[in-house]
Amino acid sequence: MPHLNGLIRLCGAGLMAVALLGAPRALAADATLMGRTVTLRVLTYDDPNAPLFEGRSYATHVGDGTEFGLKTEGAQNDIDVVPIRVDIGPSRIEFSYETAQPGELATAKFNGYVLDFGGDCNLFWAARVDRDYSDFPVTEKRVFFEKGTLYVDVSGLTYDRQSRFAIDLELSGCGST
Repeated sequence: MPHLNGLIRLCGAGLMAVALLGAPRALAADATLMGRTVTLRVLTYDDPNAPLFEGRSYATHVGDGTEFGLKTEGAQNDIDVVPIRVDIGPSRIEFSYETAQPGELATAKFNGYVLDFGGDCNLFWAARVDRDYSDFPVTEKRVFFEKGTLYVDVSGLTYDRQSRFAIDLELSGCGST
């Protein structure tokens, strides 16, 4: 009988370990960007400590509809914001150049969008470009994240009014609202 009690305790511990390993993914199933505060800015640099362009920061709460409709802000070092619309969903961000005059984005080590969802935790597990939706040449190599901040590098890419892309995010659920 003592062996049976030990076996039962061992099975119970094994089941608990399996449940704990699955817990982060279970939390992520409920993870969403909806209701979060997000700050968006455009940033261009060759050296992160000496930006060539540092746009205004715009903050809003993620909800239904388009969160941002950026317009030109005034050139810094011959670089300015290219008009873009940014729509944030529960786990997806869509970008559209529909209001911009066709052109080419400035070339730098980084030229793009910084979306800060705040927090001191690792909000993102993965980011993938939706190839079926996107007709703009952004790749996963141009999308990266650190804690609650997502970076999208569009340096040197050409766009027109039909250019759009979407990033699908896998969220950890940390710092949920």
